[in-house]
Amino acid sequence: MKRLRLFPKIFLYTFFVMLFVTAVAHVFLYFFAPQMTLSTNNFLENGAIIESSMNTESLIRSAILKAFPLSLICCTLISLGCSLLFSKAITKPMQQISKTTEQMAKLDKNAKCPVHSCDEIGILAKNINSLYTDLLATIENLEEEKQKVSEAERSKLDFLRAASHELKTPVTALNAILENIILGVGKYKDRDTYLVQCKEITTQLSSMIKEVLDASKIDFVMEQQNAEPFDLSEELPAFCEPYCLIAKAKQIEFLLNTEGSCPVLLPKKGLEKILSNLLSNAVSYTPSGHGIQVTLQSDKLIIENECKPIPPDKLPRLFEPFYRPDFARDRKDGGNGLGLYIVDTLSKALHLHYTFIPMTSPDGMQFILYF
Repeated sequence: MKRLRLFPKIFLYTFFVMLFVTAVAHVFLYFFAPQMTLSTNNFLENGAIIESSMNTESLIRSAILKAFPLSLICCTLISLGCSLLFSKAITKPMQQISKTTEQMAKLDKNAKCPVHSCDEIGILAKNINSLYTDLLATIENLEEEKQKVSEAERSKLDFLRAASHELKTPVTALNAILENIILGVGKYKDRDTYLVQCKEITTQLSSMIKEVLDASKIDFVMEQQNAEPFDLSEELPAFCEPYCLIAKAKQIEFLLNTEGSCPVLLPKKGLEKILSNLLSNAVSYTPSGHGIQVTLQSDKLIIENECKPIPPDKLPRLFEPFYRPDFARDRKDGGNGLGLYIVDTLSKALHLHYTFIPMTSPDGMQFILYF
């Protein structure tokens, strides 16, 4: 019986129980019915009463024995039909639940247990549907997290490769100069001159390493910062002041327009880091005699600088680490190529959207940061 499926097991249990009840009922009928006696009272016309008692035990036993075969056959057929109907009624919803759970095991998103009643089986089907919905949601969230982790790991690996490549060039140059100084080859005999050059290279390396470390710690630093409400229109003038002075020294016109308030809920240091890199790039790549305009609206910040527009095919690569366009290959002029990479990374961490497009009137670039 333990190895039988649910339907035959319920059917056999029910059928045997009904047969047992039928047999017990017939046994009781056989033993107790004959003990009953039949008494009759006859009233005569003159009012006299004639009492007669007749023992019917043998007649009843004989009648019951004659009726036993037909009675047992009828009861057996009735038990068989009732057991069949009862087994189907009980096992059908269970079979449907079993079939549905097999589909759920294959992660079929359309799988759902049918609910036909409010009894324990119906509650079981509802609970299974609820658990499966939660399971699908959990699996989907895990897949998204897995994809994000994979993308983050891939980005970090690409960043480390690019960083090692960038650091390799000045280290190789420094090593070559020092070897020539030690050997006293040609012009490198003038040690004082080339030791100053070595000092400049080490300063450059120190700056690059600091920027690489800062860029690699962005995600960790952002996790430690809490968002706070503040009005950017009140903070922006003081923040732009140093870049106004740099622009003035380079004979660049720097205009700041604030069109009303701009309340935001962001980590202030993270937003300042984004604006610092954007304004630094704007000042660095704007030629003397041209202008920079910063416009703050209620839901966005617009930074426009007059310069040679960047070709559209090169725009996506500007946000890659250590990438410098053709007109800014020199580290002295084009920096280390981490500014826009940091802007992109911080913007994604703060869930801020941006656009970076060329301008035609006047020629230049426009960066819009949406809040």
